[in-house]
Amino acid sequence: MSRFVPLFVAVSLAGLSAACAPMIGSNGFQAIDAKPQDIVAGTDTKETVLARLGSPSTTSTFEPDQVWYYISQTTEKYTYNRPVVASRTITEVTFEPNGDKVAAVRTLGLADGEQIAMNRTETPTRGRALTVLEQLLGNVGRGQLPRTEDDTPGQRRPD
Repeated sequence: MSRFVPLFVAVSLAGLSAACAPMIGSNGFQAIDAKPQDIVAGTDTKETVLARLGSPSTTSTFEPDQVWYYISQTTEKYTYNRPVVASRTITEVTFEPNGDKVAAVRTLGLADGEQIAMNRTETPTRGRALTVLEQLLGNVGRGQLPRTEDDTPGQRRPD
């Protein structure tokens, strides 16, 4: 009995320490064989970038053919906590305005990003705000009764 106690304590401590390990998640562009730093400005074209890196994660909103973004992110989540972004890498490939050649390659990290606070105010609608009583009684008297061909009330209509 006494030799099972240290074994039980060791197994319990191993299980408890495993619960403290973070769950790591990788999202976005995964550069397994591709290396974004191998893209050379002035020599590479859109076709070579597509062949090396694949299709971009997203493109520029205003110039979709000129700027491509490859975005990857790693998050860590501890038990009962929200996920925390551990690292983020954004590779921006800019092409020449009238050609297919790469003009610039830029790599941005987590420190280059900005935290934007969400504004929760609502935009007011145009027009006049109705009260509850106006909403309830607003359509009273506006509708019309359906027309019937019956001259004698209470009688069954012919089908």
